[in-house]
Amino acid sequence: MNAAAGPVATLETALAHASRLLATDPALAGEQATEIIKAVGDHPMALLVLGVSRRARGDIDGALGILQPLATAQPNSAMAQLELGIALGRARQGDEAVAALRRAVKLKPDLPQAWLALGDHLMAMDDAEGADAAYANHVRYSTRDPQLLAAANALHEQRIPEAEALLRAHLKRSPTDVVAIRMLAELAVRLGRNEDAEHLLARCLELAPGFHAARQNYALALHRANKPARALAEVETLLAVEPDNAGYRNLKAVVLCRIGDYEPALELYAAILEDYPRHARIWMSYGHALKTAGHQDRAIEAYRRSLQLNPGFGEVWWSLANLKTVRFSAEDLAIMRGQLDKPGMETEHRQHLEFAIGKALEDASEFEASFRHYQRGNDLRREVLQYRAGDTTKRVARIVRGYTREFFAQRAGSGSDAPDPIFIVGLPRAGSTLIEQILSSHSAVEGTMELPEITSITRELRGQGDAGQTMPYHDVVESLGADALRRLGERYLEHTRIQRKTEAPFFIDKMPNNFLHIGLIQLMLPKAKIVDARRHPLACCFSGYKQHFARGQSFTYSLEDIGRYYADYVELMAHFDDALPGRVHRVFYEDMVDDTETQVRRLLEYCGLPFEDGCLRFFENKRAVRTASSEQVRKPIYREGVDHWRNYDPWLGPLKQALGPVLDSYPAVPEFPLAR
Repeated sequence: MNAAAGPVATLETALAHASRLLATDPALAGEQATEIIKAVGDHPMALLVLGVSRRARGDIDGALGILQPLATAQPNSAMAQLELGIALGRARQGDEAVAALRRAVKLKPDLPQAWLALGDHLMAMDDAEGADAAYANHVRYSTRDPQLLAAANALHEQRIPEAEALLRAHLKRSPTDVVAIRMLAELAVRLGRNEDAEHLLARCLELAPGFHAARQNYALALHRANKPARALAEVETLLAVEPDNAGYRNLKAVVLCRIGDYEPALELYAAILEDYPRHARIWMSYGHALKTAGHQDRAIEAYRRSLQLNPGFGEVWWSLANLKTVRFSAEDLAIMRGQLDKPGMETEHRQHLEFAIGKALEDASEFEASFRHYQRGNDLRREVLQYRAGDTTKRVARIVRGYTREFFAQRAGSGSDAPDPIFIVGLPRAGSTLIEQILSSHSAVEGTMELPEITSITRELRGQGDAGQTMPYHDVVESLGADALRRLGERYLEHTRIQRKTEAPFFIDKMPNNFLHIGLIQLMLPKAKIVDARRHPLACCFSGYKQHFARGQSFTYSLEDIGRYYADYVELMAHFDDALPGRVHRVFYEDMVDDTETQVRRLLEYCGLPFEDGCLRFFENKRAVRTASSEQVRKPIYREGVDHWRNYDPWLGPLKQALGPVLDSYPAVPEFPLAR
C-alpha cells in the first residue's frame, strides 16, 4: 500500500511544483510539465500547466493548440475553461473567449480571475450592466476573509445597509485593506455617492498602485463624473501594462468620444470589432461614433451589420431613424413590426421600436398610425421615469424669486472676465444645433458639444450645505463671494479646455437645459454670451415628443409635461430679460429660416464678431455633430420642417391646453405668472 502511494505522491508533488513555477518562471514550469507528460502521458493537469506556460510566454497559438482539445476533453473542468478563455482573449477571439469564461463561472462561480476577465470582455462589448455584475462578482470572490465575504455577499444581494456596516467595521480594524476600500467604493456607486467612490478608489491606488481592477473602477468613476482628462490618464496607465485588454481599449474609445477625438476612437472600435465581429452592441457604438464624425454611409452600414446580428435591437432601428435621412423600406417596417409582436420583448427595445416605426409611418404620410406608435413609445418611456412637471414649476419660481435685478447689481464685478464661452440654451429641437453650426463656421469660434460642466458644478454646489446635506444650489450661490464666483468661472474654463481642439478664441457650449442656470452663468462668467434658441411651441414640443433621447430630457415623454416645461421656460427667460436687460440674444427658428442672412448678421453682431460668408455656408462645415440634428445641419436650410407639426394637429389637444397663453401669444410673451 505504501509502495503504491509513492509514485502518486511524487506525481502530485511534481504537478504542484510546476504549477507554482507558473508565477515566477513559466518557461521552467512548461519544461517540467513536458517531462511529466513524457512520463505519464496526457495528464490533464500537466497539459493545463503546459498550455498556461505557453500563453505566459506569448505563444498563443501553441497555448490554444493544447487548451482547446483539453477543454473539449474535460468539459467539466472550470480551470480548463478559464485558461482557454484567457488564451482566446489574447488571441483576439473575443466572442469565443466570453463563451469559455461563462462556462468556467457556471462550473465554479467562485473564480475571481474568470469574473474579472469576463467583465473586461463585456466592457469591450459595451454591455455595461453585464460588466458591472461580473466586476461585482470579482470583488465578491476575491476575498477569503469571512467578514469581507459576508459583506460581499450582502452587496451582491443588494442588502446595502448591512454591507456598509460590515465594511466600515472591518476598515476600522484594518484601514489599509484595499479590497475592502474597493468594495466600499462599489457600494458608494450604487448609492449614487459618486464623489465618495472617487475618493475611495484614489485611496486604493495610493496604497496599492498595482491594483489594476481598482484603477479601472477609478477610470470609470472619473469618466462618469465628467473628468475625462483624468479618466484618460488612468486608462493609459492600464493600457501600458496590458495593451491588448479589450475592456481598457473600449473605455478609452468611450472617453475619446466624450472629448470629441473621434478618429482615434473609430480606430479603436474597428480593432475591437476584429475581436468581437458578432456582437451587435459594438457595431451600434461604432455606428454612433461614425455618425457623429460625419461618416453617414459608414454609420448606416455599421447599424445594418448590427441588425443582421440582432434584428430585435430596438436602439439600432431608432438610431437609423434618428439620422433623419434614412427612409425605411416595406421590408424594414415588416421586420420591426414582427419584432415588436414577439412575446417577451424587453421594454427598452420595445420603446425604441415604437419610435422607429412611428418615424417610418411618418415618412409614409400615415400620420395617425405614426402618432399612435409615438404615443406608445412615450408611454413606455415615461413609466420608468420619475419626472413631475410641478417640480420644474417650483424650481422656476425659486429662481425668479432669488435672481432679481438687485441681486445681480449687488454682485456686479464678480466672476471671471474670460469672454470665451458662447452658451446656446433653450429646449431641445428648437434649432440650437443649427445656430451652433452657423457660429462654429466662423473662424473665431469652435463648436464643441452639449457640455455637462455647468450641471457638474451645480451638483457639487448642492452638496455644500450644512453637515453635507443636499440643498438647492441657489441657496449656496447666494452665500458665495466674488472670489468664489471667479474660481467657479475659472474651473469651468479649465474643465472644458479638453474639449477645445483649435486656437479659436471662442467656443460653444450647447447644453439646452442651461437656461435654468443663467443666473449662475451670469455670476461666474459675466462676459460669456448667451443665445436663446426658440421655436414655435407646437413645432418644438411635438418634435421633442417624437424624439427618443439617449439620456435626460425626461419632460418630453408626455404632451402635458412638455407643454408645461415650455411654458416654464418662456416664463424664466422673460424674467431674465427683465433682470438682465439685453443680456440674452434670442433667435427665432422661423426667422432664421425666412431670412437667414439678416439673422446671422444679428447673431454675429451680438457675439462681437465680424461677418464671414462661411457662416451662410454652414452646411459645408465637416465638424463632428453629436445631436439628433447632425445630418440636417449638414444641408442647407429648408422650410419643410417649420410647419410639419400640422400633420399631427388633430392629436395635440393636451399639448395646446398645457401651453395655454404661451401658445396664443407666440412669438410675443404673455403676462406672468400664469395660473398653471
